Amino acid sequence: MDAPFDLTTLPTGVAMSLSPLVARVLAPNPSPFTYTGTQSYIVGREEVAVIDPGPAEPDHIAALQSAIAGRPVTAILCTHTHRDHSPAAKVLAQATGAPIIGCAPLTLDDDGPRADAAFDPDYAPDHVLADGDTVRGKDWTLEAVATPGHTSNHLCFALVEEQALFTGDHIMGWSTTVVSPPDGDMAAYMQSMQRLIDREDVIYYPAHGDPVDKPQRLARSMMGHRRHREGQIIRFLQAGGASAIPDMVSEMYKGVDPRLYSAAGRSVLAHLLDLQARGLAREQDGQWEAIAA
Repeated sequence: MDAPFDLTTLPTGVAMSLSPLVARVLAPNPSPFTYTGTQSYIVGREEVAVIDPGPAEPDHIAALQSAIAGRPVTAILCTHTHRDHSPAAKVLAQATGAPIIGCAPLTLDDDGPRADAAFDPDYAPDHVLADGDTVRGKDWTLEAVATPGHTSNHLCFALVEEQALFTGDHIMGWSTTVVSPPDGDMAAYMQSMQRLIDREDVIYYPAHGDPVDKPQRLARSMMGHRRHREGQIIRFLQAGGASAIPDMVSEMYKGVDPRLYSAAGRSVLAHLLDLQARGLAREQDGQWEAIAA
């Protein structure tokens, strides 16, 4: 994560139309890690799907129900099960009778730095989507696109009729995402990023940040950013010998909001574990060093 925390003022609890088939409702959970908050999406006209219903905040759930406006809800879909994305699914399903569909459940002790990144232990989908599975409404089709990396169970959802992709936290519109071991995996993240680069989507709708109208350009930029970070880590280890992660973060993330340092440290760890798996780095007693090629 490299953008400074700038809480842009956006209205929460209001359905904002983004396209003929897509509306957005912003949850009231802004933070240095969620930016202005989690964005839930409503897809469809006469019957709808809800993507990433968000936190189980009563005001947000009421706003979603207002935006649904009595229309049939075909499905409630979750990109992954961090607590700012999936907890409202259960309450909304009870209120609408819609099935919860999407990513697989995942309960894991997360030693990451933020409460937002804790997994939702109550997420219980009625049906888990595999890569390429589809959900259909009267005027829309959503296809699951497996994108592990940020979490192992992360899915994006492609809106076929508009060549749009709901990217969850895999690609955000304001910053790079956190890849936090043990579940977050940098090698998987990079493979998932390449997969999106190879697609022909014309717009991304992230869970945090603005829509992205040059999606492949952003995906390539984010992939290049990760390669740059990897190069920084290798050079840092080669220049200074054994180093601890906090030392790397303070040097590599100058100018970044210090509140993001702990999250940055998780992504540095993910890079180091990837380098270790490739035989380029090793760790002993919390100190990392480069291995000569």
